[in-house]
Amino acid sequence: MSTTTADPSKTTAGATLQEQARRHLWMHFTPMGEYSDENEIPIIVRGDGCYVWDEHGKRYLDGLASLFCTQLGHGRSDLVRAGYEQSKELGFFSSWSYTHPRAIELATRIADLAPGDLNRVFFTNSGSESVETAIKLARQYHRLTGHPNKYKVVAREIAYHGTTFGALSATGLPGYREPFEPLTPGAVHVPGPNMYRLPEGHSPLEWAEAVAKRIEFEGPDTVAAVIMEPVQNAGGCLLPPEGYFDRVREICDEYDVLLISDETICAWGRLGDWFGSTALGYQPDVITTAKGITSAYAPMGCVIASDRIAAPFMEGGTTFLHGSTWGGHPVAAAIALANIDAFENEHVLEHVRENEPHFRAMLESLRELPIVGDVRGMGYFWAIELVKDRETKETFNAKESEVLLRGFLSTEMFERGLICRSDDRGDPVVQLAPPLIAGPEQFDEIHAVLRPVLEEAGRRMNVRD
Repeated sequence: MSTTTADPSKTTAGATLQEQARRHLWMHFTPMGEYSDENEIPIIVRGDGCYVWDEHGKRYLDGLASLFCTQLGHGRSDLVRAGYEQSKELGFFSSWSYTHPRAIELATRIADLAPGDLNRVFFTNSGSESVETAIKLARQYHRLTGHPNKYKVVAREIAYHGTTFGALSATGLPGYREPFEPLTPGAVHVPGPNMYRLPEGHSPLEWAEAVAKRIEFEGPDTVAAVIMEPVQNAGGCLLPPEGYFDRVREICDEYDVLLISDETICAWGRLGDWFGSTALGYQPDVITTAKGITSAYAPMGCVIASDRIAAPFMEGGTTFLHGSTWGGHPVAAAIALANIDAFENEHVLEHVRENEPHFRAMLESLRELPIVGDVRGMGYFWAIELVKDRETKETFNAKESEVLLRGFLSTEMFERGLICRSDDRGDPVVQLAPPLIAGPEQFDEIHAVLRPVLEEAGRRMNVRD
């Protein structure tokens, strides 16, 4: 709300977008005090395919798919049209004790695509909401099946699962948690797999055994669920070692613990399949997802539960005591259906699988740079880990990371027309996840920016072979 001391000229239609943004907009996960007349807020005004343009007409390659969301790229009139046509027929109706055709059709399509017997779909509005829903589902499921003390959730260190209180409790990033403590009780954490930093003499499957040890330490009768991403985002596209999820599945079965696969990022083609768990060959009890379900043309998420987990809620007058006004919104559902149609008609999954080797090869070519320690990922989801010394794998300290990532890399790549992510939730990485329609032309453009910028970063940080 404007105050009486505000300059009226800065709050009228005559003010520039920059002035209005600095005065009124509160951006997410953004240090607002860093923006000024000399340091503008980036304002993106339009998009087409793999590219977006800012208010000054400058073009950028969207190398992060607008935060892992725009699977089919920008400017898709078919998706917009689907939402428009639905809004004319039925703009909204709630999923509380009622439903509508698009929610039914979308739930059916998702169940057909999901692995195994994951046949029951509960709609949400975001990834955080999906994780929150899954945690509550796990708790109530165990109460209904005679295990009321099973409430704890085992998650991985560094992993990010969302911003709502339950999801934030599962998140393994201390800096994100501390301002809001005390959090929802019951979340405990184990080390996640990082093959690049596997200590000498240790087996990769020790990371899976850490889950069993944590459950045993907490008491199996108190643990409701294990939540993990197929490929962990925070830390930089951390891939599970062979056999990891097979063992985690065995552990969950042994202790009657639900396995929740958090696929907010890893579903909808990002790893080359409909779901990340399918791409990696494991069977979860519950999948949480959002982002690419509509290619970001409308906010939507969902939780997909197995028949076994859903069964106690389908008896008599039992109710899952959870919901949201907008869950399963008909316009969002219509867009999601059109999104799935486009995936199938345009062979998007096949495109990702065919082009992944080209994307991988381009990124692997950067290993020759002294500052590049590791290149890892799969599908269209990759990270480059940056190091001070490749031989010892010495990383940068917090001050050096600040200089490297936010003091140089982020700004320089953006100035050169590439949107990607420079991140140090864990060790410093550059992450790339372009729209799934990208191909060799876009990979060459990414390389043309990344190579000289990383070369200059190495010089600035005094990294030598």
